[in-house]
Amino acid sequence: MIRPTQARESPSLVPIGDFIMRLLIVNPNTSAGVTRNIDAAAQAVAGAHDSFKTVSAAFGPDLIITEQDGMDAVAGVMASIDAHVADADGIILASFGDTGTDAVREAYPHIPVVGIASAAFAAAQCLGGKFSIVTFDDTLVAALRDRSAFHGMSETLHRAIGVSDSSPFDAAHVQRERFEGINALCLDCAKDPITSIVLGGGPLAGMAAQISLPQGIAIIDGTQAAVGILRASISG
Repeated sequence: MIRPTQARESPSLVPIGDFIMRLLIVNPNTSAGVTRNIDAAAQAVAGAHDSFKTVSAAFGPDLIITEQDGMDAVAGVMASIDAHVADADGIILASFGDTGTDAVREAYPHIPVVGIASAAFAAAQCLGGKFSIVTFDDTLVAALRDRSAFHGMSETLHRAIGVSDSSPFDAAHVQRERFEGINALCLDCAKDPITSIVLGGGPLAGMAAQISLPQGIAIIDGTQAAVGILRASISG
């Protein structure tokens, strides 16, 4: 979702009448805590009659960090989708690597599939201007830059930055554990000539609601942006 800094709303995220949307949302990581965060973020923008089912990958890495982690996660993603896809109108893959997108689309060509990175970048592109990416650990910055380049967003990416903290973290609680650092980076980025900030990483799902930025700077939650894209696609 594009969370506005004031009262502005994104039309694509507003529930449309009594339209019912059934989504399967898959966390490609196996962290149950991260899956709960993703589900809460999605439910926050659900329509009154929507039905969202959020599940973890059946097996695989607890947290996807490296490219190899992403490859190792695909089989677990597919297993969860195979088990839960019945009656789904759309599928969201809630890792910032859009993990498993190609495999899922090949297996289920009749169901729209959206990854949260592609959704977040689409939202940033829709808003226009430059954008920045903020994440919870600076070791992830290079991968996030690569992902923005993959989606053709290098020219509009102002900067990507992460919290510099060598202490261990729990992905399920990183929003709380590193809130001060993430919030400070967002506020610093808001001083730049940008239009939006993308929160980078599935573990940050739902955190946008906790961050207040100056008027004119939107903060983008990839999970919620993906819900909006599927709503527009399925209802249209």
